[in-house]
Amino acid sequence: MSAEDRVRHYYDALRSGDSLAPFFATGEGVVKVGISERLVGHDEVAAGLRDQTETTTGWTVESRDLRVTERDSHAWFADSVWLAWTDTDLNVRYEFDTRWSGTLERREVDAATGNGGATESDHGTENDDTGQVWQFVGMHVSTARDLG
Repeated sequence: MSAEDRVRHYYDALRSGDSLAPFFATGEGVVKVGISERLVGHDEVAAGLRDQTETTTGWTVESRDLRVTERDSHAWFADSVWLAWTDTDLNVRYEFDTRWSGTLERREVDAATGNGGATESDHGTENDDTGQVWQFVGMHVSTARDLG
């Protein structure tokens, strides 16, 4: 699986309400910045994503300009994404034009977990023919605001 495929699988999992933590590498150096939060370390990222999955529904994720550059063991990406979801606690629908960027690292598949060291498993852990899987080590999602 290519790094681009991995990003697209993440979008699919987000739309489907599947577990997102397996897409992220383990370790304290992992960072995920969202529109309204900053999560550091795999445990915090996993907890934040679990909470997000439990309290949201109806995700729309429309990639408009995905660009991925892949090297031997690292890749980076940027995208413009139309993003919408419903917060089930507040019963509010959110819609944003967002900007995404991030870094992935190719990691060995852990025999115990079936992925690159994450503690959960789902379709997001599909590895390539090398026995490795692309994992996010950094992700940033933001929305533009006019300064004027």
